[in-house]
Amino acid sequence: MSLQQTIERDYKQAFKANDRAVVSALRMLKSAIKNREIDVGRELTDEETVEVVSRETKRRREAVTQYQAGGRADLAAHEQTDINVYGRYRPAQLSETELLAIIKETVAAVGATSPSDLGKLMGAVMAKVKGRADGTAVRAAVRRALGA
Repeated sequence: MSLQQTIERDYKQAFKANDRAVVSALRMLKSAIKNREIDVGRELTDEETVEVVSRETKRRREAVTQYQAGGRADLAAHEQTDINVYGRYRPAQLSETELLAIIKETVAAVGATSPSDLGKLMGAVMAKVKGRADGTAVRAAVRRALGA
């Protein structure tokens, strides 16, 4: 079963159970997936669908930060609910130890030695951890590895 089929199945189950929060979150996710399919002109692969889920999760995290800064805990809680729902469809996130191991391996492969190699190293690491680690966390770990 593809990821999109799983999302559709879960949407139907939440709809039948009258779980408004999950229905709302999945409706937004399905819309984002459909918009991406229209952009590329074909059905998305599971990997591309995971990218859409990751992008939407990142948007929700940014919204939570903004709402909390603005004193809107109610809206921040709604966005956090969406993040929790989307988490079901993302691959398991790498632990700090696993991330550091990938970074060390990539530093050796790329030959990065100084902070000026940050961009080259980030590109290589992000390709390896695609969808399994947050870009902000990866950037911080890469900076520490390069001594920046």
